[in-house]
Amino acid sequence: MRDVICELIKSLEAGRPVAYCRLVETRGSTPQKAGALMLVFADGSQAGTLGGGCVEAEVKRRALAVLENGNAEVATFQLDSDYGWDDGLICGGRMGILIEPLRAGAAPEYFQQLSTLVERGGGFTEAIVFDEAASGLMETTSYLFDEHDQLLAALHASLNDLPDAIATGLRPLASRPRPYAAHGVGYLTVQPRCRLVIVGGGHVGHAVGRLAADLEFDIWVVDDRDEFTSEARFPFAERRIAGDIEQVLPELEITRDTYCLIVTRGHHHDQRALYHLVQRGARYVGLIGSRRKIKLIFDDLLDEGISAESLGQVYAPLGIEIGSQTVPEIAVSICAELVSHRNRNGQVPGRPAPVNVAGLGCER
Repeated sequence: MRDVICELIKSLEAGRPVAYCRLVETRGSTPQKAGALMLVFADGSQAGTLGGGCVEAEVKRRALAVLENGNAEVATFQLDSDYGWDDGLICGGRMGILIEPLRAGAAPEYFQQLSTLVERGGGFTEAIVFDEAASGLMETTSYLFDEHDQLLAALHASLNDLPDAIATGLRPLASRPRPYAAHGVGYLTVQPRCRLVIVGGGHVGHAVGRLAADLEFDIWVVDDRDEFTSEARFPFAERRIAGDIEQVLPELEITRDTYCLIVTRGHHHDQRALYHLVQRGARYVGLIGSRRKIKLIFDDLLDEGISAESLGQVYAPLGIEIGSQTVPEIAVSICAELVSHRNRNGQVPGRPAPVNVAGLGCER
């Protein structure tokens, strides 16, 4: 999303006309879910995707027409034999897509606020009217709410006149709702972006960081070796911290949206990193290693006063079971675990059995 919104802002600032295509409603099985974005330019180029195939091609065709006539359109696609037959993608679901022409100077306040929220990563909700009959409101009207559910901007409407229908349908972002539709209004929720602290900039840490950055985690990397936290090695990282983990980790900011991944080069470094992170309130703490190594580390940390309950919440061994052997495969299994944990409120299918923690009555 960040790349698409950045491209949108650049286009508006440069005076380049663009059709802003937002997937506002889905029902049943669809190649993309509500919230997907695509930009279509007058030369036929695009940024983002709505899932590919015949639907995307038809949206592009309609977007080019919208750029010509200047009239927004809500396009509905039933994914049956009309769309997807040639590609073998008869999903059976339905997609509602708002296609809106934008030109230089188009609602700069709304899109600047949207860009700020995306870059800040705190989360937000867009409420978009796509069905005038069902909502009683003008189609294409949009309302932008921040992570605290405060109205920041409105598109094609007054900021001082929030309809009761919009306010009533708004679900608190703190309850982590997925995108949804109600009475002709699509509520496109974007959850706060999670920070991923990778302790260890070696092969696995590098591979995980590169993939996780594409999955919209904010990457922080920590290592005691300068060359393993360099900008050349981690150009995608938000922060690169070189220093002794005994000094760095106790001072490192850990929030409730922080994921911690311990993949250092050795048993001792892993143990010290876990000691400093396991009881800091992170949403997720994961530790790489064999079951024997993990058991030894857990036993040692119990002796140091770390609670069995805290150790029982550590994800170790790391990654879901996909038979991974190579570094890229290991990175895929770890990132799949991270995404599932983030998107499914801590549920991670396909995990190996947890390592027993002495003194813990029940296991995660």
